[in-house]
Amino acid sequence: MDLVLDAICVVDPQGRFVFVSAASERIFGYSPEEMIGTAMIDMVHPEDRERTLQAAGEIMAGISKPNFENRYVRKDGRIVHIMWSARWSEEDQLRIAVAHDITQRKRNESIQAAIYAISEAAHSAQDLLGLFQRVHLIIGDLLPAINFSVALYDEQDDELSFPYHVDERHPPPAAHKLDARTLSAEVIRSGQTLLRSPETLARLPERLQSIACDALYWLGVPLKTHKGTIGALMVQSYSPSARYTDNDQELLQFVSTQVATAIERQQMLSRLHFMAQYDPLTQLPNRALLYDRLHIALARARREHGQLALLFLDLDKFKQVNDSFGHAVGDLLLQSVAKRLGQCVREADTVARLGGDEFVVLLEDFHSPDHAIAVAEKIRLALNRPFALAGHTQRVLPSIGVALYPRHGSDAQQLLHNADNAMYVAKKCGGDRFQIALEPSPAIADSQI
Repeated sequence: MDLVLDAICVVDPQGRFVFVSAASERIFGYSPEEMIGTAMIDMVHPEDRERTLQAAGEIMAGISKPNFENRYVRKDGRIVHIMWSARWSEEDQLRIAVAHDITQRKRNESIQAAIYAISEAAHSAQDLLGLFQRVHLIIGDLLPAINFSVALYDEQDDELSFPYHVDERHPPPAAHKLDARTLSAEVIRSGQTLLRSPETLARLPERLQSIACDALYWLGVPLKTHKGTIGALMVQSYSPSARYTDNDQELLQFVSTQVATAIERQQMLSRLHFMAQYDPLTQLPNRALLYDRLHIALARARREHGQLALLFLDLDKFKQVNDSFGHAVGDLLLQSVAKRLGQCVREADTVARLGGDEFVVLLEDFHSPDHAIAVAEKIRLALNRPFALAGHTQRVLPSIGVALYPRHGSDAQQLLHNADNAMYVAKKCGGDRFQIALEPSPAIADSQI
């Protein structure tokens, strides 16, 4: 029997081992002498004990169990998956079973399931946060992952950020440069997996031993794509009961390739979505997104009998800035104007760039037209302040047209048209001012009704 690769175990009616073959030490980590006299149930994984006791009762009642699976905790703390073939010997009053170690098979099955689930998450997640939440759940089925983080590295800004961080002790770390003395930065800099634990600490370089980390076990793997290392996945444990081993390191490293591909795909979709709706120079909503928001705002205003306003804005003599100092300075000016416009409105309002030096501000949820007039004046004063651009000081003066709903139009096209006309009136009057749109004539109003 000692030549058999599977372990043969004999258990008495009280559930204690009375005989185990030599293979038991390879599977369970305990020598036969250590196992004999030990209660079988004490070695079973806590989550599997109830159904294991139920199966033992059925076997003692004469029901054969040729393919019963459960998990045991080895002497070194690792989990092993066992398939049992067991029967009850009524004559000997003993339970006789053969234990077949299926840990590797289970691990392979889990990896395949994880790869499929990550691929599915990459296509179904609406955004990066949704993807990270799904990945967290998937990895949690493979190894202890109560504390799980994703770090992403922006090479252009040299910034390491933590868009997903779940930890029972600490809030998300602040964004920092890649040369910071942190374990996550080390993983991304080196492009190598890092396992820091009581068992591995002494073997690590001194610089890694000295990095502050109160986790008992810390495991980080790089996220690599064809462009290089884009970030890292990290799990950590504060308890010796949830430890990480070399097997966990290999497993996490294996699935990290699929995670990196999923992240890269989601980032690409986010960029395409941004390009479709935002102006790349100023990062403001573009014409398409403005129209979407304006239609939604108009529907809400009609339903709630509310008001809204459109401010159509053009920069006087902007062409002279481009002609005198070049398009680079002109671009800086547009970016600075966009920033100041954003500071003049509420978070619920919209500032959009239509193109060139034309901007539109959508104001919602106010009770008096005086609010729109006050914002227009605030914008005029804000843009009157000089702009410091690449060693040059520039001043631009705005011409602003203001159209109010429902006073100056009942749909998006009417409001934009009237605000645009009012802006040209302001420009013809010398600029650096705002102009309220003209009231529609009664005949036009009747025909529209």
